[in-house]
Amino acid sequence: MARLEASVPPVSCRVGPKPSREDPAGCRGHADARRRLIVNADDFGRSHSINEAVARAHRDGILTTASLMVNEVACGEAVALAKQHPRLGVGLHLTLLCGRAALPRKEIPGLVNAEGEFTNSPAGAGLKYFFRRELRAQLEAEITAQFGRFHATGLKLDHVNGHLHMHMHPVVFVILINHAREWGITHLRLTRDLFWLNARLAGGEWSYRISHTVVYSCLSAYLAGVVGLRGVKHPARVFGLLQNGRVDEDYVTKLLLRLPPGDSELYSHPSLDEFQNEFDALVSPAVQQLIRDQEIELIRYQDL
Repeated sequence: MARLEASVPPVSCRVGPKPSREDPAGCRGHADARRRLIVNADDFGRSHSINEAVARAHRDGILTTASLMVNEVACGEAVALAKQHPRLGVGLHLTLLCGRAALPRKEIPGLVNAEGEFTNSPAGAGLKYFFRRELRAQLEAEITAQFGRFHATGLKLDHVNGHLHMHMHPVVFVILINHAREWGITHLRLTRDLFWLNARLAGGEWSYRISHTVVYSCLSAYLAGVVGLRGVKHPARVFGLLQNGRVDEDYVTKLLLRLPPGDSELYSHPSLDEFQNEFDALVSPAVQQLIRDQEIELIRYQDL
């Protein structure tokens, strides 16, 4: 892994019992037994359909935050919608694969093709960014440009995450944490879903779920200490990773009934076409009533 500037202490909660399968960090016994939930939409700005779903899910449903893709064609519309809904927390959805770049190809020739697009291969991008040291200056330049575009919108930076979680790539993470103060990074997603809890809520796609649990649990544990030392906040757990586009009403209902104490995030990809099921879950009256019945507090990253 790329060398981090800060040492990484063991991951633990301040107060709590021994870890369990559903709560490996032992957070169930935290002195604060409140349950608070960030409900986030990724890919804000990617299309009109997604933008409309985000605005409606926030206005008429449980959505509290959205992550903006500043290089995509519907970004301007997304920014206008965000300004019409000032309670919506908007963060940067850093894009370093499966999307367009902010900089022209001549400035980042090792990152994009002739059309200025990143590779669509997560594994290929991950290996290339890690082993090709000459690309790190180009990555830093592109990330700087994306933060510049976000700050130019005038929106408050609620959080930072990455498309397909590329913000947790060791090389990318080092760039982010080294510029955290300069770029105003105060809240960051550490993607860590709870496998044993997810296994009780949904079935199928076991190879995907097991592999992603292993990869992101290890990355989150490694990076959490550095984030804490830099004063960057994050929720204890993030739900949605293991669903892979299946954050439907049934899953959300079951999750809310078993939501652990403390701060969590549920992320999804609501749209009015490709992921209509995820939009429907966020605006469901039954889900909204369940949140009230369970006394779950809906928050944004900036409320942590």
